[in-house]
Formats: sequence, C-alpha cells, structure tokens
Amino acid sequence: MNPAQTVHMTNLLCFAFFANLPLGYLRESTRKFSLRWFVYIHISIPFILAMRISYEFGWEAVPFTLACAVAGQLLGGNIKRWRKP
Repeated sequence: MNPAQTVHMTNLLCFAFFANLPLGYLRESTRKFSLRWFVYIHISIPFILAMRISYEFGWEAVPFTLACAVAGQLLGGNIKRWRKP
C-alpha cells in the first residue's frame, strides 16, 4: 500500500467510525428493531460505500470499515448510557 492509499484508508476508517458515533447515540434512545433503529444503524452504509468506491478500494476494505462502523455505534450508545442521570 503506497502512502496515498494509506491516507485514503485512514480517512475511510475515520469516517466510518466518527459518522457512526452520533448514530449510535441516537439509536440508543429508540425502541429495538423499530424503523428508526434500523435507519440509525444502516444510514451511513451508502456513504461509506461511496467513499470506498471513490478511493478505489475493493472488498478487502469492507471488514475494516464494518469494524469501525460497529465500534462507532457501540461507543455512541455507551456515551448515551453514561450521560443518563
């Protein structure tokens, strides 16, 4: 992987993580398996996919972006739980 690809991969993974932080925060206050819950989990996927395609990464990047997105969702949900009085 050349330096430009490394920067692109870093941008992609950071986007997947940080885009899902607020979505995980919002998801935590919705009823499980509701439409809103489903949307909060999946709304970032088209943007991550578009970014992955524009950076010309193949399927090998999917596990990493998925892991970062799940980590962002979980951390966002934990932040919501920690902030509850």
